[in-house]
Amino acid sequence: MIGFIASACRSPVAPRGGALSALALHELAAPVINAALREAGLTSQDVDEVILSNALGGGGNPARIAALAAGLPEQVAGLSMDRQCAGGLDAILLAAMMVQSGHADVVVAGGAESYSRRPLRHQTFADGRAPEPYDQAPFTPWPDRDPDMAVAAAALARSHGISRQAQDDWALASHAKALARPARSSEVIPIAGLQSDSFARALSPALCKRAKVISGDITAANAAVAADGAAFCVVVSQKVAARLASPLVRVIGGATRGGPPECPGLAPVAAIQTSLARHGLSAAEIDAAEIMEAYAVQAIACVQGAGLDPAQANRGGGALARGHPIGASGAINAVRLYHELIQSGGGTGLAAIAAAGGLGTALLLGT
Repeated sequence: MIGFIASACRSPVAPRGGALSALALHELAAPVINAALREAGLTSQDVDEVILSNALGGGGNPARIAALAAGLPEQVAGLSMDRQCAGGLDAILLAAMMVQSGHADVVVAGGAESYSRRPLRHQTFADGRAPEPYDQAPFTPWPDRDPDMAVAAAALARSHGISRQAQDDWALASHAKALARPARSSEVIPIAGLQSDSFARALSPALCKRAKVISGDITAANAAVAADGAAFCVVVSQKVAARLASPLVRVIGGATRGGPPECPGLAPVAAIQTSLARHGLSAAEIDAAEIMEAYAVQAIACVQGAGLDPAQANRGGGALARGHPIGASGAINAVRLYHELIQSGGGTGLAAIAAAGGLGTALLLGT
């Protein structure tokens, strides 16, 4: 055990250009930070650090800006990190390590992403050519080993024999579970008039069949939409946990691992296996899992590769039914897992996510 999560809150998730599109990054993050502190029974004066994952912003230490916008004391410096999709989980792991080491007692950790308000990016050249716009940053020094994410997902489907039907079935189940088990008010705080995740729908096999093909068997139905959102956990030391009345979940540990850059979808398997081995656990002992659904094939391959029970994965739906606010998605999975463990009466939980460049992060929580 390396710390406790005293509360976990998130914004609703809305597709790019939707209900949250008018909000700047700090306007997404600040209300969630404040709500998480209230739920934990702590005040802004208790906070030692804020760690914020962000992948698409324009720099400027968004963690510091969010901390100031949330009304935290000026001595809270704010630490921003970019590990793309994995950053939200990594922020929570880093917070737990800070608490374990005695460097801090209360750390607010998570992520925020405004796909709608992301800055436009251009590559410049030394020879005087005009700057060229780009959407996806390079994730390796080798262009031939740095595929588009959808292309990489299609290759994963081919190499593992995961059919389009299997991917569509996973997407159908994700939407159905999200509609059947909407997040509670203790998990999702209203922002900009939006009360809940806005994307989940009564997806049908017919709609899946008509969905636009992105690459290979990857379609608009079995790939997560770009989205806006924020999520934070309040990670506290044992000393602080002893005086809190809020439900506590232990941070058991976790790991981040790299793999082949051209196959990011499988990287979480090694992170999951490492995390389980470190703590003497088996996949069969996982009672609830939140596995990222950037693509259905990615979730399927990770569940199969790690030997997890599919019935325990994403019991309230996943990113296919919500959307994918990149830097926040890992933290959203952690928030979902925290509430899943509390609502189901406890146990051991796992959150895992893949990131561009061949990275995977896993987080273990327990009650």
